[in-house]
Amino acid sequence: MHPQSLRVHVATNHRSNNSWIVGTCARTSHHTRPGCAVCRFPCHPSVVRIIVCGMAPVLTSPLVSTQWLADHLGGDELVVLDASVHTVGTGLETMWHSAVDSYEQRGHVPGARFADLVDAFSTPGAEVPFTRPSAERFEAAAGDLGVTNTSTVVVYDDSVGEWSARLWWIFRSFGFDSVAVLDGGFTKWRDEGRPVRVGALRHSPSPAKAPDDDSAFLAGEERPLWADHARVRRAVTGEQPAALVFAAPAAALGDDHPPIIPGSTPITVDTLVDPDTNAYLRGPKLAEAFAAVVGEDEIVTYCGVGSAACVDALALTVLGHDKVTVYDGSLLDWWRHEPEALAS
Repeated sequence: MHPQSLRVHVATNHRSNNSWIVGTCARTSHHTRPGCAVCRFPCHPSVVRIIVCGMAPVLTSPLVSTQWLADHLGGDELVVLDASVHTVGTGLETMWHSAVDSYEQRGHVPGARFADLVDAFSTPGAEVPFTRPSAERFEAAAGDLGVTNTSTVVVYDDSVGEWSARLWWIFRSFGFDSVAVLDGGFTKWRDEGRPVRVGALRHSPSPAKAPDDDSAFLAGEERPLWADHARVRRAVTGEQPAALVFAAPAAALGDDHPPIIPGSTPITVDTLVDPDTNAYLRGPKLAEAFAAVVGEDEIVTYCGVGSAACVDALALTVLGHDKVTVYDGSLLDWWRHEPEALAS
Protein backbone atom coordinates (compact mmCIF):
# COMPACT_ATOMS: atom_id res chain seq x y z
CA MET A 1 0.00 0.00 0.00
CA HIS A 2 1.49 3.33 -1.03
CA PRO A 3 1.45 6.21 1.47
CA GLN A 4 -1.46 8.51 0.65
CA SER A 5 -2.98 11.67 2.07
CA LEU A 6 -5.46 14.44 1.55
CA ARG A 7 -3.68 16.97 -0.65
CA VAL A 8 -5.15 20.35 -1.52
CA HIS A 9 -4.02 22.54 -4.41
CA VAL A 10 -5.49 25.93 -5.28
CA ALA A 11 -5.44 26.86 -8.96
CA THR A 12 -6.66 29.89 -10.87
CA ASN A 13 -8.06 29.92 -14.38
CA HIS A 14 -6.33 32.94 -15.95
CA ARG A 15 -9.02 33.23 -18.60
CA SER A 16 -12.12 33.37 -16.37
CA ASN A 17 -10.84 34.32 -12.89
CA ASN A 18 -12.35 31.12 -11.51
CA SER A 19 -10.47 29.42 -8.70
CA TRP A 20 -10.85 25.98 -7.21
CA ILE A 21 -9.27 23.55 -4.81
CA VAL A 22 -7.99 20.24 -6.11
CA GLY A 23 -7.39 17.53 -3.52
CA THR A 24 -7.39 13.84 -2.77
CA CYS A 25 -9.45 11.89 -0.27
CA ALA A 26 -10.09 8.29 0.75
CA ARG A 27 -13.86 8.36 0.24
CA THR A 28 -15.72 9.52 -2.83
CA SER A 29 -19.37 9.73 -3.69
CA HIS A 30 -20.32 10.89 -7.20
CA HIS A 31 -17.76 9.05 -9.32
CA THR A 32 -16.87 10.46 -12.70
CA ARG A 33 -14.15 7.82 -13.15
CA PRO A 34 -12.69 5.15 -10.83
CA GLY A 35 -11.33 6.82 -7.72
CA CYS A 36 -12.54 10.28 -8.66
CA ALA A 37 -15.38 12.43 -7.39
CA VAL A 38 -16.31 16.01 -8.20
CA CYS A 39 -18.12 18.36 -5.83
CA ARG A 40 -19.14 21.83 -7.03
CA PHE A 41 -20.51 24.92 -5.38
CA PRO A 42 -22.65 27.39 -7.39
CA CYS A 43 -20.71 28.53 -10.44
CA HIS A 44 -19.56 32.09 -9.77
CA PRO A 45 -16.04 33.53 -10.21
CA SER A 46 -15.81 34.38 -6.52
CA VAL A 47 -16.92 30.94 -5.36
CA VAL A 48 -14.41 28.15 -4.90
CA ARG A 49 -15.06 24.90 -6.71
CA ILE A 50 -13.84 21.77 -5.01
CA ILE A 51 -12.57 18.83 -7.01
CA VAL A 52 -11.69 15.73 -5.05
CA CYS A 53 -9.75 13.25 -7.11
CA GLY A 54 -7.62 10.02 -6.88
CA MET A 55 -4.97 9.11 -4.32
CA ALA A 56 -1.43 10.37 -4.85
CA PRO A 57 1.93 9.57 -3.24
CA VAL A 58 3.04 11.94 -0.49
CA LEU A 59 6.16 14.05 -0.96
CA THR A 60 8.01 15.11 2.17
CA SER A 61 11.10 16.61 0.53
CA PRO A 62 12.19 18.25 -2.74
CA LEU A 63 14.15 15.03 -3.34
CA VAL A 64 12.98 11.43 -3.63
CA SER A 65 15.25 8.40 -3.58
CA THR A 66 15.51 5.80 -6.31
CA GLN A 67 13.91 3.31 -3.91
CA TRP A 68 10.98 5.66 -3.31
CA LEU A 69 10.42 5.95 -7.05
CA ALA A 70 10.72 2.19 -7.54
CA ASP A 71 8.12 1.65 -4.81
CA HIS A 72 5.64 4.07 -6.40
CA LEU A 73 6.10 3.41 -10.13
CA GLY A 74 2.85 2.64 -11.88
CA GLY A 75 0.65 4.70 -9.56
CA ASP A 76 -2.25 6.38 -11.35
CA GLU A 77 -1.43 9.83 -9.98
CA LEU A 78 2.37 9.61 -10.43
CA VAL A 79 3.90 11.34 -13.46
CA VAL A 80 7.63 10.80 -14.07
CA LEU A 81 9.40 13.26 -16.38
CA ASP A 82 12.78 12.97 -18.07
CA ALA A 83 14.06 16.54 -18.45
CA SER A 84 17.46 15.76 -19.97
CA VAL A 85 19.17 18.33 -22.21
CA HIS A 86 22.38 17.78 -24.14
CA THR A 87 25.02 20.53 -24.16
CA VAL A 88 27.70 21.13 -26.78
CA GLY A 89 30.51 23.67 -26.33
CA THR A 90 31.29 26.06 -23.48
CA GLY A 91 30.82 29.71 -22.57
CA LEU A 92 29.39 31.95 -25.28
CA GLU A 93 29.72 29.10 -27.80
CA THR A 94 27.41 26.75 -25.89
CA MET A 95 24.55 25.12 -27.75
CA TRP A 96 21.74 23.09 -26.23
CA HIS A 97 19.80 20.27 -27.86
CA SER A 98 16.75 18.25 -26.92
CA ALA A 99 17.76 14.85 -25.55
CA VAL A 100 14.63 13.10 -26.79
CA ASP A 101 16.64 10.81 -29.08
CA SER A 102 18.78 9.75 -26.15
CA TYR A 103 15.65 9.27 -24.04
CA GLU A 104 14.33 6.83 -26.63
CA GLN A 105 17.60 5.06 -27.45
CA ARG A 106 19.60 4.89 -24.21
CA GLY A 107 16.40 4.32 -22.29
CA HIS A 108 14.46 5.92 -19.47
CA VAL A 109 12.75 5.08 -16.22
CA PRO A 110 9.72 2.88 -17.05
CA GLY A 111 6.71 5.09 -17.68
CA ALA A 112 8.73 8.31 -17.80
CA ARG A 113 7.64 10.95 -20.30
CA PHE A 114 10.05 13.29 -22.03
CA ALA A 115 9.80 16.94 -20.96
CA ASP A 116 11.34 19.26 -23.55
CA LEU A 117 13.05 22.09 -21.69
CA VAL A 118 14.64 23.44 -24.87
CA ASP A 119 11.27 24.25 -26.40
CA ALA A 120 8.04 23.35 -24.60
CA PHE A 121 9.03 24.58 -21.13
CA SER A 122 10.79 27.73 -22.38
CA THR A 123 9.77 30.88 -24.24
CA PRO A 124 10.33 30.50 -27.99
CA GLY A 125 12.27 33.31 -29.64
CA ALA A 126 13.50 34.80 -26.36
CA GLU A 127 16.86 36.58 -26.41
CA VAL A 128 18.23 34.17 -23.82
CA PRO A 129 17.78 30.38 -24.11
CA PHE A 130 15.55 28.66 -21.54
CA THR A 131 13.71 31.85 -20.59
CA ARG A 132 10.89 30.62 -18.37
CA PRO A 133 7.53 30.06 -20.08
CA SER A 134 4.33 31.99 -19.58
CA ALA A 135 1.63 30.45 -17.42
CA GLU A 136 -0.33 29.49 -20.53
CA ARG A 137 2.68 27.84 -22.16
CA PHE A 138 3.52 26.00 -18.93
CA GLU A 139 -0.06 24.75 -18.64
CA ALA A 140 0.00 23.46 -22.20
CA ALA A 141 3.39 21.76 -21.84
CA ALA A 142 2.54 20.10 -18.53
CA GLY A 143 -0.95 19.14 -19.68
CA ASP A 144 0.44 17.57 -22.86
CA LEU A 145 2.52 15.29 -20.63
CA GLY A 146 -0.56 14.13 -18.75
CA VAL A 147 0.02 16.22 -15.63
CA THR A 148 -3.15 17.13 -13.74
CA ASN A 149 -3.66 19.25 -10.66
CA THR A 150 -3.79 16.08 -8.56
CA SER A 151 -0.62 14.53 -9.97
CA THR A 152 2.56 13.87 -8.05
CA VAL A 153 5.44 14.71 -10.39
CA VAL A 154 8.98 13.33 -10.17
CA VAL A 155 11.63 14.80 -12.47
CA TYR A 156 15.07 13.49 -13.40
CA ASP A 157 17.79 13.99 -16.00
CA ASP A 158 20.89 12.14 -17.19
CA SER A 159 23.33 14.79 -15.98
CA VAL A 160 24.26 16.20 -12.58
CA GLY A 161 20.67 17.29 -12.02
CA GLU A 162 20.58 20.86 -13.33
CA TRP A 163 17.80 20.24 -15.84
CA SER A 164 15.53 18.35 -13.48
CA ALA A 165 16.09 21.06 -10.88
CA ARG A 166 15.20 23.69 -13.49
CA LEU A 167 11.89 21.99 -14.29
CA TRP A 168 11.22 21.48 -10.56
CA TRP A 169 11.72 25.22 -10.01
CA ILE A 170 9.41 26.08 -12.92
CA PHE A 171 6.63 23.88 -11.50
CA ARG A 172 7.00 25.46 -8.08
CA SER A 173 7.06 28.98 -9.52
CA PHE A 174 3.57 28.33 -10.90
CA GLY A 175 2.22 27.18 -7.55
CA PHE A 176 2.58 23.42 -8.09
CA ASP A 177 4.21 21.92 -4.99
CA SER A 178 3.64 18.20 -5.49
CA VAL A 179 6.88 17.87 -7.45
CA ALA A 180 10.28 16.43 -6.55
CA VAL A 181 13.62 15.63 -8.16
CA LEU A 182 14.95 12.08 -8.31
CA ASP A 183 18.07 12.16 -6.15
CA GLY A 184 20.98 10.92 -8.24
CA GLY A 185 18.92 11.09 -11.41
CA PHE A 186 19.00 8.56 -14.21
CA THR A 187 22.69 7.89 -13.53
CA LYS A 188 22.00 6.49 -10.07
CA TRP A 189 18.88 4.66 -11.22
CA ARG A 190 20.77 2.90 -14.02
CA ASP A 191 23.90 2.20 -11.95
CA GLU A 192 21.75 0.43 -9.36
CA GLY A 193 20.54 -1.96 -12.05
CA ARG A 194 16.95 -0.76 -11.93
CA PRO A 195 14.66 -1.35 -14.93
CA VAL A 196 15.06 0.81 -18.03
CA ARG A 197 12.77 1.07 -21.05
CA VAL A 198 13.68 2.15 -24.58
CA GLY A 199 11.57 3.72 -27.29
CA ALA A 200 8.93 6.43 -27.19
CA LEU A 201 6.18 6.36 -24.58
CA ARG A 202 2.56 6.90 -25.48
CA HIS A 203 0.46 8.69 -22.92
CA SER A 204 -2.80 10.57 -22.70
CA PRO A 205 -2.57 14.34 -22.28
CA SER A 206 -4.78 15.99 -19.71
CA PRO A 207 -7.99 17.49 -21.15
CA ALA A 208 -7.71 20.54 -23.38
CA LYS A 209 -8.03 23.87 -21.63
CA ALA A 210 -11.24 25.86 -21.78
CA PRO A 211 -12.38 28.82 -19.67
CA ASP A 212 -14.97 26.72 -17.82
CA ASP A 213 -13.17 23.35 -17.91
CA ASP A 214 -12.56 22.11 -14.37
CA SER A 215 -10.63 19.03 -15.51
CA ALA A 216 -7.88 20.91 -17.39
CA PHE A 217 -4.45 21.36 -15.84
CA LEU A 218 -4.16 24.96 -14.69
CA ALA A 219 -1.22 26.74 -13.09
CA GLY A 220 -1.60 28.39 -9.72
CA GLU A 221 -0.67 31.96 -8.91
CA GLU A 222 2.88 32.70 -10.03
CA ARG A 223 5.36 33.02 -7.17
CA PRO A 224 8.30 35.46 -6.99
CA LEU A 225 10.97 32.77 -7.40
CA TRP A 226 12.85 34.51 -10.22
CA ALA A 227 15.27 37.43 -10.30
CA ASP A 228 15.94 39.65 -13.30
CA HIS A 229 18.81 41.94 -14.29
CA ALA A 230 17.39 44.92 -12.39
CA ARG A 231 17.16 42.89 -9.18
CA VAL A 232 20.71 41.58 -9.54
CA ARG A 233 22.01 45.07 -10.34
CA ARG A 234 20.48 46.33 -7.07
CA ALA A 235 22.24 43.54 -5.23
CA VAL A 236 25.57 44.48 -6.84
CA THR A 237 25.22 48.16 -5.93
CA GLY A 238 23.96 47.41 -2.42
CA GLU A 239 20.64 49.16 -3.02
CA GLN A 240 18.82 45.90 -2.22
CA PRO A 241 21.30 43.51 -0.61
CA ALA A 242 21.34 39.83 -1.49
CA ALA A 243 24.00 37.14 -1.59
CA LEU A 244 24.86 36.27 -5.19
CA VAL A 245 25.75 32.59 -5.61
CA PHE A 246 27.44 31.40 -8.79
CA ALA A 247 26.58 27.76 -9.51
CA ALA A 248 28.21 26.84 -12.83
CA PRO A 249 31.37 24.70 -12.70
CA ALA A 250 34.42 26.17 -14.42
CA ALA A 251 34.29 23.54 -17.17
CA ALA A 252 30.90 24.85 -18.31
CA LEU A 253 32.24 28.34 -18.98
CA GLY A 254 35.53 27.40 -20.60
CA ASP A 255 38.91 28.98 -20.02
CA ASP A 256 38.31 32.32 -21.74
CA HIS A 257 34.96 33.58 -20.49
CA PRO A 258 33.95 37.13 -19.47
CA PRO A 259 33.88 37.95 -15.74
CA ILE A 260 31.08 36.68 -13.53
CA ILE A 261 28.88 39.11 -11.61
CA PRO A 262 30.83 41.23 -9.10
CA GLY A 263 30.55 40.19 -5.47
CA SER A 264 29.51 36.62 -6.22
CA THR A 265 30.30 33.59 -4.09
CA PRO A 266 31.08 30.49 -6.19
CA ILE A 267 29.23 27.41 -4.92
CA THR A 268 29.25 25.18 -7.95
CA VAL A 269 26.96 22.23 -8.58
CA ASP A 270 29.80 19.72 -8.70
CA THR A 271 30.54 20.49 -5.03
CA LEU A 272 26.95 19.72 -4.01
CA VAL A 273 26.71 16.12 -5.20
CA ASP A 274 28.47 12.90 -4.28
CA PRO A 275 30.79 12.06 -7.21
CA ASP A 276 30.22 8.34 -6.69
CA THR A 277 26.41 8.32 -6.63
CA ASN A 278 25.44 11.65 -8.26
CA ALA A 279 23.15 12.21 -5.25
CA TYR A 280 22.95 15.46 -3.32
CA LEU A 281 25.02 15.94 -0.21
CA ARG A 282 22.96 15.97 2.96
CA GLY A 283 23.10 17.31 6.50
CA PRO A 284 26.31 18.96 7.72
CA LYS A 285 28.13 18.43 4.42
CA LEU A 286 25.48 20.32 2.47
CA ALA A 287 25.28 23.05 5.09
CA GLU A 288 29.06 23.42 5.01
CA ALA A 289 28.97 24.00 1.25
CA PHE A 290 26.74 27.05 1.79
CA ALA A 291 28.40 28.28 4.98
CA ALA A 292 29.46 31.56 3.34
CA VAL A 293 25.89 32.61 2.48
CA VAL A 294 23.38 30.55 4.44
CA GLY A 295 23.02 33.30 7.05
CA GLU A 296 21.98 35.89 4.45
CA ASP A 297 18.37 37.05 4.37
CA GLU A 298 18.10 36.76 0.60
CA ILE A 299 20.04 34.65 -1.89
CA VAL A 300 20.08 34.90 -5.68
CA THR A 301 21.57 31.94 -7.54
CA TYR A 302 22.79 32.08 -11.12
CA CYS A 303 24.98 30.23 -13.61
CA GLY A 304 25.48 30.46 -17.35
CA VAL A 305 21.85 30.30 -18.44
CA GLY A 306 19.75 29.44 -15.37
CA SER A 307 19.92 25.66 -15.04
CA ALA A 308 22.76 24.88 -12.62
CA ALA A 309 21.47 27.79 -10.53
CA CYS A 310 18.37 25.70 -9.83
CA VAL A 311 20.53 22.95 -8.29
CA ASP A 312 21.82 25.46 -5.75
CA ALA A 313 18.27 26.74 -5.22
CA LEU A 314 17.03 23.20 -4.58
CA ALA A 315 19.89 22.50 -2.16
CA LEU A 316 19.14 25.72 -0.28
CA THR A 317 15.48 24.69 -0.11
CA VAL A 318 16.54 21.36 1.41
CA LEU A 319 18.46 23.37 4.01
CA GLY A 320 15.30 25.31 4.83
CA HIS A 321 16.21 28.64 3.22
CA ASP A 322 12.95 30.12 1.88
CA LYS A 323 14.18 33.40 0.38
CA VAL A 324 15.93 32.12 -2.72
CA THR A 325 15.47 33.35 -6.26
CA VAL A 326 17.03 32.16 -9.51
CA TYR A 327 18.36 34.71 -11.99
CA ASP A 328 16.51 33.71 -15.14
CA GLY A 329 18.94 33.98 -18.04
CA SER A 330 21.84 34.29 -15.59
CA LEU A 331 25.20 35.26 -17.11
CA LEU A 332 23.91 35.36 -20.68
CA ASP A 333 21.34 37.92 -19.59
CA TRP A 334 23.88 39.81 -17.44
CA TRP A 335 26.38 40.05 -20.27
CA ARG A 336 23.59 41.23 -22.58
CA HIS A 337 22.81 44.13 -20.23
CA GLU A 338 26.41 44.79 -19.20
CA PRO A 339 28.43 45.08 -22.45
CA GLU A 340 31.48 46.32 -20.57
CA ALA A 341 31.74 42.85 -19.02
CA LEU A 342 32.20 41.35 -22.47
CA ALA A 343 34.89 43.90 -23.31
CA SER A 344 36.96 43.25 -20.19
